[in-house]
Amino acid sequence: MRAICAAAAGAVAAALVLRRMLRARCAEGCACAHAGRGPTTPHKRAAVRVPSTDEDATPARADRLHSDPTAVTKRTSNLSWDEYFMAVAFLSAQRSKDPNRQVGACVVNSDKKIVGIGYNGFPWGCSDDVLPWAKHGETVLDTKYPYVCHAELNAIMNANSKTLKGCTIFVTLHPCNECAKIIIQARISRVIFFSDMYHDTTSTLASKRMFGLAGVEVVRFSSQRSGVTLDFAGMC
Repeated sequence: MRAICAAAAGAVAAALVLRRMLRARCAEGCACAHAGRGPTTPHKRAAVRVPSTDEDATPARADRLHSDPTAVTKRTSNLSWDEYFMAVAFLSAQRSKDPNRQVGACVVNSDKKIVGIGYNGFPWGCSDDVLPWAKHGETVLDTKYPYVCHAELNAIMNANSKTLKGCTIFVTLHPCNECAKIIIQARISRVIFFSDMYHDTTSTLASKRMFGLAGVEVVRFSSQRSGVTLDFAGMC
């Protein structure tokens, strides 16, 4: 019995020592992170990444926000206007609760000012805990398709400008035929899209046909960057 008690006491003591060591290591990692160095132990980071359209592009250097008191020339690694607006569209898509496809849109006027942002989701007042998110069901009413509002529609409806005539809309996915109608009716003159994954569907083919007839310029987004990462932990 004494031997068993001694062994148990030894196990408890070892566990306490290990616990103190883990606490010390965690504290060291946090201290390093606050000091601007990499943490000793990995920490979960909130990040949003915009993928590249060019698979062969050379990965861009991670360029975190920082100040360089010795610099005498302007910073040249900044985002281009198109990269910036497309990144905003991708960031907006992160608000979508659609478990299968998150789409974002950003409307920009001729002065390069954002006048509308949107993402795919259900209409105002319709609970996303009640309506279905499924792609397939017993009937169409058991799927998301009759209810969801696309990103383009929401971006146009959320616009803070009296008119969108002559504006450009940046979209993470090529607009469908229904969104094409809304874009044309809003007098938006240019569409810049990222993905064309549904290029062979009747919806997309009809969309492209209407854009061509209406004189709306449609351009596929292009960038030499491997992506844009928003890393909250690395911002400070």
